[in-house]
Amino acid sequence: MKRIIFSLAVLLCASQVSAQDFKDLDKSPADIAAFPSKYNISDKLVRITYSRPQLKGRDVADLAPAGKVWRTGANEAAEITFYKDAKIGGKNVKAGTYSLFTIPGEGEWAVILNNNLNQWGAYSYENAADVLRVKAKATTSDTSLEAFSVAFDDDGNLFMGWGNVRVEVPMSYQ
Repeated sequence: MKRIIFSLAVLLCASQVSAQDFKDLDKSPADIAAFPSKYNISDKLVRITYSRPQLKGRDVADLAPAGKVWRTGANEAAEITFYKDAKIGGKNVKAGTYSLFTIPGEGEWAVILNNNLNQWGAYSYENAADVLRVKAKATTSDTSLEAFSVAFDDDGNLFMGWGNVRVEVPMSYQ
C-alpha cells in the first residue's frame, strides 16, 4: 500500500513539473518608446507601448491595409500615455492613456486616439470611443525596416516606420 501511495505521489509531482512548460518567445515582441528618453519616469511626457511585427518577406500593405483601421503594431492595440496635456497634429488631448490606432493611406495616415483600452487587435474597435483623429504625413524611405518601429525626435514628434513607409506625427506638450 505504501508503494502505491508513493508511486501516485511521484506521478503527481512529475505531472506538476511538466505543467510548468514555458511557451516560445513572442514573434512580435513588446516594446516601449518614450519622450524624453531619459531613464527617470517622472520626466516623461509621453510613452507608447506596442508590439513589433516583422515583415518576413511580406508587404506592409498586406499587413496594414490602406483604408482599414490598424492596431498600430501586433497583438494588443498599441497604447499611448500622456503624462501632461499635449497637442497631436495641432489638436488638444488631455493627459491619460488611450489606445492608438491608425488608418494607413497613400501620402497620409489617420492617427486615432481611442478611450477603449486593453483591446486585442482592432477587432472590437469602436469609432464612437475616439477621442481624436488627425492626419499624419506618410513618406517613403530608401531604407527598409524589417520590424515595425516607433520613435520620438528631439522635439517630441512621433515617428512610425515599417518597410519603406515613414509616418510623422507632430506633437507638442504643455
